Amino acid sequence: MIHKGDEIAQDLLLKPDVCIIGSGPGGAMVAQRLARAGARVAVLEEGGFYTKDEFDMQEATAYPRLYQDRGNRASADLSIAVLQGRAVGGGTVVNWTTSYRTPDDVLAFWREREGSLLTPEILRPHFEEIERRLGIEKVDLEDTNANNRSIYQGCKKLGWQVDTVSRNVRGCLRTGYCGMGCPVDAKQTATLTYLPDAVAAGADIYADCRVRKIEWSGSRATAAIGELLHPGTQQATGRTVRVEPRVMVVSGGALNSPALLLRSGVDQGPVGKKTWLHPVVAMGAFYKERVEGFYGAPQSVASHHFSRRGEGAGFFIEAAPVHPMLASIAMPGFGAPLRGRMALLGNVAATLSLMIDGFGEGEEGGTVSLRPDGAPRLDYPFGARHYECFRAGMKAIARLHLANGAREVQSFHLDPVVIRSEADIGGVDAAPMGPNLFAAFTAHQMGGCRMGADPARSVVDPRLRHHFVQNLFVIDGSVFPTGLGVNPMESIYALASWASTHVRDALS
Repeated sequence: MIHKGDEIAQDLLLKPDVCIIGSGPGGAMVAQRLARAGARVAVLEEGGFYTKDEFDMQEATAYPRLYQDRGNRASADLSIAVLQGRAVGGGTVVNWTTSYRTPDDVLAFWREREGSLLTPEILRPHFEEIERRLGIEKVDLEDTNANNRSIYQGCKKLGWQVDTVSRNVRGCLRTGYCGMGCPVDAKQTATLTYLPDAVAAGADIYADCRVRKIEWSGSRATAAIGELLHPGTQQATGRTVRVEPRVMVVSGGALNSPALLLRSGVDQGPVGKKTWLHPVVAMGAFYKERVEGFYGAPQSVASHHFSRRGEGAGFFIEAAPVHPMLASIAMPGFGAPLRGRMALLGNVAATLSLMIDGFGEGEEGGTVSLRPDGAPRLDYPFGARHYECFRAGMKAIARLHLANGAREVQSFHLDPVVIRSEADIGGVDAAPMGPNLFAAFTAHQMGGCRMGADPARSVVDPRLRHHFVQNLFVIDGSVFPTGLGVNPMESIYALASWASTHVRDALS
């Protein structure tokens, strides 16, 4: 019951109870819950359906196949690289397995500011079930690689908070290729868990199906209109899909969901506004000893020592794998200087600082609008708080690696700041900051269809039903009113598990 685009020889007209657009953690969870409750469910997914035999551990294959815009998605001014999954299973296929519950203080902030209904007590049973289903367990320190241990050891020497993380794996061989699709099915993606559950309960999943718009009349969504694609491409087969459900669920993620609503004219409220990215800056630490950060669990250690929300420079620290293509894009320079750095790749520890955005007074975040072809356009201007966070994160990373014995730490500025001692760290403050003057990334996109009690400030209500289109729900990370300050996957699963009850109620 997983249908690929090139296997469908005619136009389709489907009339299920529920149409779910997107098959990442939000869509997969809703599909499982509703199918098991007896609803007829159709899931439409733009990306392809892939299994472990097709994950060849090659960046040249994985990024075009498994990421939005063939791995080239970026903000409109090209200052932020956007890593976002595009496959059956969504981002769960390519993320680095880091799993956190939503912090209690974030839930409290949402309740106070936006009228959210979510509490730790409400979400606890959902988290517990998800952790059992996905095998989420805390990593032992001895199972971390040198890239991650460098963070742990450096933070410990400085007296900073640091700990191993929890990961959604079973029988992990620590190949290091989580971002390219797990070749041994150890990573417990939605493709291996909740989507097979949904299919076993009768759901149909249509891969390679790009939804162009939602038709609606009055206060009801009437149809989703899509086109089928040749697998592994953006090219249409010429066949179309029309789905006329009783209830529509949009789960395309924080850039695609608002773009779909905008293309459909469902633009009531702040659609696309207040988009959060956990914008990332990185540093490379060069060690005399081999690090080999391309092997082992990509993320197994994190420090939340600086996780201040709404109090200036709030950020958290994690590791990144150092596979050649990703590393060469991040590292500054061209020609001989870049080749020289890449020649030392086996001795590099790559460390990330992720800004916690969305909590500052007056903070607006980014905006999703439409390009001429209807694709999402992301504008995310940097401001004073961003630069404060970026500089503070870079300096913290440099200090922890110097404490751990790195011989040199380099920033990813266009003209790198080279740090060999505490005296050099001030160079970060002197380095120019501005779009495209340093490498910036995002792998955590949130917001754009925020939930809340006030229709003027939010797109969906506290139960994730659209404020104006009554049989339309948005259930994914786009509904988060702020960033989280932790990796978002487990939070999206739990939110979707809780919200599935409200979708089921809408059917009745």
